[in-house]
This record gives sequence, C-alpha cells and structure tokens, in this order.
Amino acid sequence: MTPRTALFIAPFLVIATQAQVVDVLPDRIIKAGKAEVTMVAVAPKGDRILVATDQGAGLYDIESGRKVQEFPYDEDGSTVVWYAAFNDNGEFVVLIGRTGKREVWDVKSGKTDKMLNKHRWIPDPRATKALGLDMSNSEFDRFYQQSTADNEGITAQAVKDGAVEFKDGEGKVLQRLEFPENRDQHHRAPCLFQDVWFITGTDDGRVLFYKVR
Repeated sequence: MTPRTALFIAPFLVIATQAQVVDVLPDRIIKAGKAEVTMVAVAPKGDRILVATDQGAGLYDIESGRKVQEFPYDEDGSTVVWYAAFNDNGEFVVLIGRTGKREVWDVKSGKTDKMLNKHRWIPDPRATKALGLDMSNSEFDRFYQQSTADNEGITAQAVKDGAVEFKDGEGKVLQRLEFPENRDQHHRAPCLFQDVWFITGTDDGRVLFYKVR
C-alpha cells in the first residue's frame, strides 16, 4: 500500500494512510428511512440500536436490520432528535430535541411516560442545557452530540460533509471515511465505538457498522 491510498467503492470513499483503523467496507448497514441520522445508541444487551434522526427515532434489531419500534418525537412541530439514550436495563429511552424538551418512551409499548421525576437516569434541565439544547439557541444551530469517539488511543472525529477522520494521539489522520451520497455539507456523522464496531450514520438514513481492526 502506498503511504496514502484512496479507495472508491460506491457509495463509500475511504482515504487511508499506512494503517487502517476500520475495514474499508461496512460489515452491515441498517436503513432508517430517508432521514438524517443525528445520534445512535446501542441497547445494554447489545442486540438493538436506537437511531435518532431529524424525523424522530427508531429502534432496530442489529442482526436483521428490522425496525422493532418507532418513537415519533415532536416538540412544537420539530421532529429532530439531537440526544438519545437507553436506561440501564434498556426498557426505556430518552429523546431530547433542540429546545431541551425531554421525552421518555417505553420501549415495549412505544408510548411516552409522562412521569419524568421517577426517571433519575435522564439528564436534568441543567445537564440538558450544558449539551447546548436550549430555547435561547437559534433554530439554525446544529447540536450534534456524537462528533467524537475514542477507542484505544484512536479518536474518530466528524468533519465537514459528513465524513469521519480517525486520528492517533498526535493528531495524525490515519484513515478517512467519506460518503459521496451525503448532500448536506453541515451534516456531522455520529461517531460511536461499540465492542468490535465503529458505528456512524449518514444524512440519507443509513447506519453503518464497520469492523474495528
């Protein structure tokens, strides 16, 4: 391999230096409709993935890619979810939008739980504001919550046009993933290392699982 190699395998573009952090092609792909993927979270059991988008959120079986639950988040007409997480046993999820509105959803029933006070695991209003999710912010601001992820001395970082760069401890770019089908130059791909995978998402609804080398 040359010191810097560009591999184009539609619809993926991988630019690598001497060492690759993840495989060239994704190990699996989950399609979450025609929506921008803003954040991802893996269930405590490791069998399902919560996909936050600009059209609410959905729960998918990782092995089959099948959608098992849908969470139609809506805060005053805005369906964008910027933060999503499971509770410790995976029975509930929390979704938070631009204004900081928190909604807890029952995974089994797909319904909201209005009793937020009993869910001590969700971010409180102060923590939510610290995430940048606050009424005072412009509706045009972007609030991507997974712009970086670390794994064994390697940092994955979301950059312009939805691309992802993997850097070593000195900041040297070891590998770059690009997705030519992304149309929104402001999109920032979510970055998550989970077990043997690096997981990211595109602005056209694809969730990509790459094997970590």
